[in-house]
Amino acid sequence: MITQEQIPTVLDHPVHDTDDNKIGDAKHVFLDDATGRPEWVSVKTGLFGTSESFVPITDASMVEDHLKVPYPKAKVKDAPNVDVDAGGHLSEDEEHRLYEHYDIDWDAAWQQETRSGTGRDAGTTDGAMTRSEERMHVGTERYEAGRARLRKYVVTEEVQQTVPVRHEEVRIEREPVTEANRGDAAAGPAISEAEHEVTLHAERPVVETEVEPVERVRLTTDERTEEETVTGKVRKERIEADQSEKDDKRQP
Repeated sequence: MITQEQIPTVLDHPVHDTDDNKIGDAKHVFLDDATGRPEWVSVKTGLFGTSESFVPITDASMVEDHLKVPYPKAKVKDAPNVDVDAGGHLSEDEEHRLYEHYDIDWDAAWQQETRSGTGRDAGTTDGAMTRSEERMHVGTERYEAGRARLRKYVVTEEVQQTVPVRHEEVRIEREPVTEANRGDAAAGPAISEAEHEVTLHAERPVVETEVEPVERVRLTTDERTEEETVTGKVRKERIEADQSEKDDKRQP
């Protein structure tokens, strides 16, 4: 659909048919009297651009630097010749013939515009004018704002711990010979050489490790609600009355 803002990009630009064949150049755009939307475009055709054919612009679209219409070239060139009045308007009869040529249901199109409140005579039969406004509706959408993950890795720490260790030391004990131990003392030879050996024992630290679970860790999300101010533009129609007073002063 071509909008009013696109009219300058349509005028004097090539017009192509549904098979992308050039038909001619766009010369005039005609608006619907009631809706104000572009409805027809006149295309200069012929060998020297001496003929001008009308084609509906409702379903047309701008493609790069040309206007593409959903009709074959022959259909456009065979469109009925119409005379445009000085005000640049098509009569109802001329528009009706163009609708028939392009196989557009005149009654269906008129009823559709009437139902949507934009018909040719809609809103004018009771002498009142409808004023409309745009309303801004603000909602929310959910999007991915970031990601968080748990990662487990191994570190080595040096741990110190004090542990008691024992060892044996040699101590020489001497006791005098008495009546109680005289028998043991005289059991061996009177004079001789001898040796006696004692095994000494000691403790040393031994380090062992074992894996022991200490805690469970998981990720959870908490939802927070914040207030944000959204600014937008809405259009409103204004209706003003212009009243002209007729100078009817009479000379005495």
